[in-house]
Amino acid sequence: MEQLGGQGYFTRASFLGAELASRVRTDAQAIPLRRAGIRRGHELDETVRSDELAWLTKDETKGALSMAVTHFERLMHELNDAAWLGLRTFDLQLAHYAPGAHYARHRDAFPGQDNRRITAIVYLNPAWVPEHGGQLRLHVAPPVELAPTLDRLVVFRSELVEHEVLKARADRWALTAWYSAR
Repeated sequence: MEQLGGQGYFTRASFLGAELASRVRTDAQAIPLRRAGIRRGHELDETVRSDELAWLTKDETKGALSMAVTHFERLMHELNDAAWLGLRTFDLQLAHYAPGAHYARHRDAFPGQDNRRITAIVYLNPAWVPEHGGQLRLHVAPPVELAPTLDRLVVFRSELVEHEVLKARADRWALTAWYSAR
């Protein structure tokens, strides 16, 4: 929690456990995806964002994905217990970056709005190597690049931390929860 307050983010090497993370990826690959858009109108602009995604609800998830939802719920309670953030709900998104896909520098929320407070991402990519690209670049001081390795959790403050997904050169999967107080 000190890292989240001080530098705006923290990571964990393991969130779901490698076996569950692998099963989540297998289940995720069966979910129909659509092109990701930007802004509230979901405009398509591949110069900004070129991934595919699916929004997942707790009621729609089954199997390993349902177990992942339970882990994200537990994380929300841990964050509230440790830092009194007042988080009540979260939205969950599955994202796939095909080779060549990226997401330009952005924030997940804007200051002063009652919306996303915390972003939590777990990666679903076994055997990821630097040549695969697709790092998450956090624009903090100094900037940090994190490989999307299997079961890595990255948590950051949605309205403060600008970030981007560098061009992937292999299929890249991520499950993201955005926590809010609404």
